[in-house]
Amino acid sequence: MVRGCRVKVDSAGTAGYHVGEGPDPRSVAAMKAVGIDISGQRSRKFVRADFKKFDRILVMDQANYRDVMALAKGPEEEAKVSLFDPQAEVPDPYYGGDGGFAEVREQVRSAAEAWLDIDF
Repeated sequence: MVRGCRVKVDSAGTAGYHVGEGPDPRSVAAMKAVGIDISGQRSRKFVRADFKKFDRILVMDQANYRDVMALAKGPEEEAKVSLFDPQAEVPDPYYGGDGGFAEVREQVRSAAEAWLDIDF
């Protein structure tokens, strides 16, 4: 169990379409609705150095999983990669309505809570 431990969280995309840009305004609004300000975040692309920088690499869907695994060099790096939500892929709400961002927020919250209950 890792509750009570300090955890550093980072986020990166696998395609890098929006490197350096801030979050989608709908995402900012969905998080602001629960008291979290993400407006200062900036997009970055996942890079090989992330395997050394992070103990766990959690991806949102199978496409991201394949992209990250393609960069992994050996079983030690491969073992760091998991789906963020093992019950269901986390959808990209970008092309949907505002409600999709709140739905993804709640799915991610629930999956994050589950990760905090895992014994490493």
